[in-house]
Amino acid sequence: MPKIHLCFLWHMHQPFYKDLASGEYRLPWTRMHALKDYYGMVKILEEFPSVRQTFNLVPSMMVQVEEYARGEANDPLLHLALKPAEDLTDDDKSRILRNFFFANPDRMIRRFPRYWELHNAWKAQDQKGIARGVFGPQEFRDLQVLSQVAWFDEEFLDKDLEVIALVNKERGYSLADQALMGRKQREICAAVIPQYRKLAATGQIEISTTPFYHPILPLLCDTDIASVAHPSVPLPPRFRYPEDARLQLTRAYSYIQETFGVAPTGLWPSEGSVSDEALTLAADSGFQWAATDNGVLARTLSQNAGTDLTYRTYRWQKNARSLGMIFRDHLLSDLIGFVYSGMNPQEAAGDFLRRIKENCAPILARGEDAMVPVILDGENAWEYYERGGRPFFRALYGGIEADPQMEAVTVSEAHARLTPAPLDHIAPGSWINANFDIWLGAEEDNKSWRFLLAAREAYAAHADKVSETQRNQAMEEILISEGSDWNWWYGPEHSTDHAVEFDQIYREHLANVYRALNLPPPAELSKPIIRIQEEATQQEPLGSISPKVNGTVDSYFEWLGAGVFRVDARQGSMHGKRTLVKEVHYGADAKAVAVRIDFAETPEALNGLEVRVTVNGQDTQIRLDHGRATTPSTTAKAAFADMLEITVPSATDINELSLTFWQDGLPIEAIPRHGTLRVSTTGF
Repeated sequence: MPKIHLCFLWHMHQPFYKDLASGEYRLPWTRMHALKDYYGMVKILEEFPSVRQTFNLVPSMMVQVEEYARGEANDPLLHLALKPAEDLTDDDKSRILRNFFFANPDRMIRRFPRYWELHNAWKAQDQKGIARGVFGPQEFRDLQVLSQVAWFDEEFLDKDLEVIALVNKERGYSLADQALMGRKQREICAAVIPQYRKLAATGQIEISTTPFYHPILPLLCDTDIASVAHPSVPLPPRFRYPEDARLQLTRAYSYIQETFGVAPTGLWPSEGSVSDEALTLAADSGFQWAATDNGVLARTLSQNAGTDLTYRTYRWQKNARSLGMIFRDHLLSDLIGFVYSGMNPQEAAGDFLRRIKENCAPILARGEDAMVPVILDGENAWEYYERGGRPFFRALYGGIEADPQMEAVTVSEAHARLTPAPLDHIAPGSWINANFDIWLGAEEDNKSWRFLLAAREAYAAHADKVSETQRNQAMEEILISEGSDWNWWYGPEHSTDHAVEFDQIYREHLANVYRALNLPPPAELSKPIIRIQEEATQQEPLGSISPKVNGTVDSYFEWLGAGVFRVDARQGSMHGKRTLVKEVHYGADAKAVAVRIDFAETPEALNGLEVRVTVNGQDTQIRLDHGRATTPSTTAKAAFADMLEITVPSATDINELSLTFWQDGLPIEAIPRHGTLRVSTTGF
């Protein structure tokens, strides 16, 4: 009987946050994700012994985990979490309030009542640092403990007796509790690598890797390759150092072999970025397979890469080199990354498995096996899931084990079982739009490449004039600076609360190249590359409104005085979330709440969209089909033409409003993402 071979590849990655000159970790995210995901994502597989998977471990992330495990990482924010609350300075308190609420409010903060209470107090009084005045030593100590415990993996929250006791205490934490929290962090970090070794030794997981500091290999080989993927993209001065790309590959290969006792056969090139030159280097470095996105496959084959083409293995061959290849199912991977977190875990898992069966049905009907490649970020998505995604995983993995026609296998196992189709070339591109526009082309991106090129040329000109130690340090800083993460935040596509820090870290790495070479860093490295962009904005209603519900604006004055919520279309650590709405206008009069939704997509793309308007806890459902809005409600009104206009009867003075958007039974967007929009008719 033909089978479905389901290939999960979880990509585990964080940027290199350590400043080699000072030894200080500038941001804490490697530690936080080590507490939350790196261990538990592998540990849960012990409950499902027949489910085999591939974990892609980036060496620059793992060396940081190792340092935390040894207790040697100089992490200022960890030091702040462990500092006696009575000894905190005003600067300490400001840093704590700024950094210790960076967690998903609904899934992580609200779960701990005291943490939620402190969060709300901070949100209510965070202007000009006023919150420092209402946070005494006990409030700060409770925040120091709970902000860290909220990131602990479910395995420890559910099973570790010391952690359970710490959580059950809820508030009133002591210095001893702080010390326990710190000790547990080190224990969790120390458990990460042994857990991977354990399951790799049994064959339940395969460990693949990425070039050491996560660079975009094709761009290291030649930045001009970007114009092949996107002919009109503005190019920076040409950067061409394939020897650096080779070094990033060989060092990653050696690191995995030395750390886990087995050489990696597989490679997820950073961001799925490939070119013929990059794959040639990968084959020369000892790798036997690589993976990227089916958008790249479509470009390579010059046709749409549907399931028939995506659900099989390939063999790339060029100039006497050869690599096995698989191509990520973009839709299925993004459903896990962005959509299923908003659903009931069992329903989400069922939807995922149903889609796989439907996609594979024509292939199986021909008597052929299917290989389904699901490849995505293995850490960031779970902040948005119930209990870190564990209920979803248990439902999903249980469903796979119960289906005799489906088997979860490693990528190497898939290559061994299926006959590959030949490829004589690969189209250059990444998993995002099959091009390199995220990392090159925008003014900030190209400026970053210009700075990197200048540092690399300085190394070439001066490396032989300094000691071997200095030469090695300068090259290490160059390799770090070649990582993709810095340019991820440059340009218009992505946003983060730590954009300024990322920019500063990048420029410091470049400055350290010059210092190691006994050269003065260029003055321009002292100035920010990044231009802080306007985030999503919200303007409160200024007056009563009574618009005519016809799906179009009849006059300038119709929505004058309405509140406006503008959606930030930029994305965060994970790329691929659908941008559905541009902005929402909202307000009320004495009889009804009015909502106007301006969409970012065409009416055709909105067919079947369900908009759920919640006013004071009561839902109204509106469905869009072929340019029309329908609602089962007899009292609410809705019309769709240039935009969607809605009124929902309400006679209260203060109304709480929220919107959710669903399509094909899947949640697409929520506005606002947390809390509600307040609509008041008083004071006008």
